[in-house]
Amino acid sequence: MTAPLTLPPDFVLLQVIPELETGGAEQTTIDVAQAVVRAGGKALVAARGGRMVSRLEADGGRLAQMPVQSKNPLVMLGNAARLVDLIRKEKVTLVHARSRAPAFSALWAAHATGTPFIATYHGVYKAKSNLKRWYNAVMTRGDLVIANSDYTRDHVLAEHALSPDQIVSIPRGVDLDRFDPRVVTPARIAALREAWGLKPGDSRTTFLLGGRLTRIKGHLSIIAAAAKLKARGREDFVIIFAGDDQGRTGYREEVEGAIAAAGLVDHIKVVGHCDDMPAAYLLADVAMLPTIVPESFGRAAVEPQAMGRPVLASNHGGVTETVLPGKTGWLVKVDDAEAWSLAIAKAIDVGPEKRAKMGVTAANRARQLYSAEAMCNATLAAYERVLAARAGKTG
Repeated sequence: MTAPLTLPPDFVLLQVIPELETGGAEQTTIDVAQAVVRAGGKALVAARGGRMVSRLEADGGRLAQMPVQSKNPLVMLGNAARLVDLIRKEKVTLVHARSRAPAFSALWAAHATGTPFIATYHGVYKAKSNLKRWYNAVMTRGDLVIANSDYTRDHVLAEHALSPDQIVSIPRGVDLDRFDPRVVTPARIAALREAWGLKPGDSRTTFLLGGRLTRIKGHLSIIAAAAKLKARGREDFVIIFAGDDQGRTGYREEVEGAIAAAGLVDHIKVVGHCDDMPAAYLLADVAMLPTIVPESFGRAAVEPQAMGRPVLASNHGGVTETVLPGKTGWLVKVDDAEAWSLAIAKAIDVGPEKRAKMGVTAANRARQLYSAEAMCNATLAAYERVLAARAGKTG
């Protein structure tokens, strides 16, 4: 990654996010922190902690550990006081919140210290009441709102009394140095194949659903679709569910029980968290994103495309911007087992040559539109815009 835009002297960024465990918002936090450090600034992240802290620190960032994941009002007030102390001690230039609960504490602290405040809408937050809409609106009360896709931007404008010039769309980026097929060794792929119990000579078409083991990711839809394929006599597929259950043991047990009940133990494998997703995508022939609620962006649809793999994705949300039907993948009716069974069969039947051509198109498009460098540069440009506006008001 080349150096992003030049930052003001002594620039200090404070990002606030519940934890650095796993996920798109967390990865974006790490990417932006790295970009700030590369540009000569200081990058702080207030969070509970998590497995990605080591990557933050390896990139030159620093964790300010505090319970910002809490929705307890008293804890949130305490977090606001902690953040005020941190902002003053570290001479923070700008605060960037990435989740609603910690955004309250971060906004209060920013107001108390006169520090510019930005928030990123990483998801499409539904509001069935005025109270929930008020809660969601904390993300819009700063100097600028960042939406992670045009889909998210349209939602925010529809939900909140916000001027279009107060929100900017910055698609999430993919680390193209990490998600580069050329740097993944055969040994890495072989290690995953062995760990996941896939025999070297297995000729079945391999599908990968990479993402947290949570109901909204659509695992049960895929199990139902696979059962339909098996009932039609198809045995030429294997599906990998790779993702952390994050303590959702009940849902994991439900998924494993459904697999067993459908007689799909040889066709669907639940393998847990994967640290090497680039190798995982190369191991697979096709990636899956069968979410039953819209993804605001859907990094799990872009990363495999960067690795040259076509994607099967639910036809809603941000993935309708990142997956081109028939060219880089297929869009499938949401939570429809029959539609998914037909789509899986189609992805198998087009054959490896057609999938490879789609993968080339997908990789070229992903590298052009969704680089982490472009995302970071756009974010830093947003920071500069806010700081310039503040300077203009006080000048």
